[in-house]
Amino acid sequence: MAGWGEADQTAHRPKDGAGQDATGGGLALAELERLTAAELERASLGRLRDPAVDEVRLPSRPESAGLARRLVLSVLQCWELHQHLEVGELLTGELVANAVRHAGGRTIGLKLCRRPGWLRVEVRDSSRALPCLIVASEPCHETGHGLILVDVLSDRWGADLLPRGKGVWFELRVRERAGH
Repeated sequence: MAGWGEADQTAHRPKDGAGQDATGGGLALAELERLTAAELERASLGRLRDPAVDEVRLPSRPESAGLARRLVLSVLQCWELHQHLEVGELLTGELVANAVRHAGGRTIGLKLCRRPGWLRVEVRDSSRALPCLIVASEPCHETGHGLILVDVLSDRWGADLLPRGKGVWFELRVRERAGH
């Protein structure tokens, strides 16, 4: 059975007037894997800014962490959430790196959601194994600190089981300006 986002079902999805996937599912898996990081960024950015889009899919490869960080930075700038640029970028990179390193699927999903008072960034993968906060045995190790950073720097974080995998998310409080 295919994990979350593994099945290539875009041929069965409705198309809009321009021939694009009208469901927000994005490119077929084979097409997605052939794109360069720059092509993925161009294809994903406009969709990620759109609140109606559920998520964007990225290939599960190490360079997707940098792409996801750039996408989040761009969306946060568009939404005028400048106070969250650094933390949003850092924590997104950590969640994507964890999904790439531990999930084993071919794709991951990136989703941004803004609600009154909150910003949520979620990374989805095909594994149903929930993350656990592990304190690295020695502070000098380069790995093992990702979820500790998420725990310390976010206002809240967690993981939700999905029908075909999980979503790991963090939330940051947003001070709404008058008139917004």
